[in-house]
Amino acid sequence: MRRRVLDVLPPLLLVVGLLGAWELYVDLGGVDPAVLPAPHAVAASFWNYAGLIGDNFMVTAKEVVLGLGLALLSGFAVAVAIHLSPLFRRAVYPLAVGSQAVPIPVIGVLLVFWWGFGIFPKLVVITLICFFPVVVTTVDGLAAVDPDQLKLLRTLDASRWQAFRFAELPAALPAAISGARIALAVGVIGAFIAEVTTATTGPYPGLGRQITTDIGFQTPRAYAGTAVLFLFAIACFYTLAFVERRLAPWANQSRGDTR
Repeated sequence: MRRRVLDVLPPLLLVVGLLGAWELYVDLGGVDPAVLPAPHAVAASFWNYAGLIGDNFMVTAKEVVLGLGLALLSGFAVAVAIHLSPLFRRAVYPLAVGSQAVPIPVIGVLLVFWWGFGIFPKLVVITLICFFPVVVTTVDGLAAVDPDQLKLLRTLDASRWQAFRFAELPAALPAAISGARIALAVGVIGAFIAEVTTATTGPYPGLGRQITTDIGFQTPRAYAGTAVLFLFAIACFYTLAFVERRLAPWANQSRGDTR
């Protein structure tokens, strides 16, 4: 219990200090509140519009979870194919790298043209943004398996599938989860980009669209929505860290993390 308190205390004190400095900066006239509202104004806006922010957050959270799931599945599958097939690696890896340089607004209209105004175009955008970290880290993890383990398995007449299952896959799992944590960090902003660059229908377009609309005339509410995305990303990141400790405890032991 004491260790948990010590773990939480430093970031808590840092947040309190940053919020205090922010409050003083605005209250002392360092910036126009219309440009940067004070924390108390942001908190008041969150309280007053909690229902609206919450409904839009649920839309964005659903997009992040589904998009990240698609990114994990597609990224892991591509990484395994790259690892197992040199031909596939030479053909696909450069395209995977180049996909990260495609400006999302350029293809946003095309995605809507193909799949309409629903959630699927947004999931494609999130997947496109998130899957590359999963591919890179998983490929590196698969390649980092101990050669002696592979030699031992070959000595025991293990098949290629058995070598993959019992040696390469366990070695790649921590790297794949780390890639997922990186993907999540960009996945939340990916959802924001997806909501801004693709058309939507319904009363609640998501926090990305709400924040974009609020900037300029409801700035405190825009910052309140941004704070929700900020906290959501942190919560998801540490949830994945918890999953990693359960699925790959050996990775945490090798780093000296015994929590």
